[in-house]
Amino acid sequence: MARARAPQEGDYWRRCDDARAAGSAPIYRGEPGFRDSLDADNDGIACEPYRGQ
Repeated sequence: MARARAPQEGDYWRRCDDARAAGSAPIYRGEPGFRDSLDADNDGIACEPYRGQ
């Protein structure tokens, strides 16, 4: 999945829907905006596309 916007320093997303709407999802561990609470399956990728997409 290509992002429309690369994660930027200072990014903070309350929910994955917000990161998706901004075009910054998915977010990989170590990138700005990544938080464990956004990584539902703990694979190092937060805000992955919904299943089936």
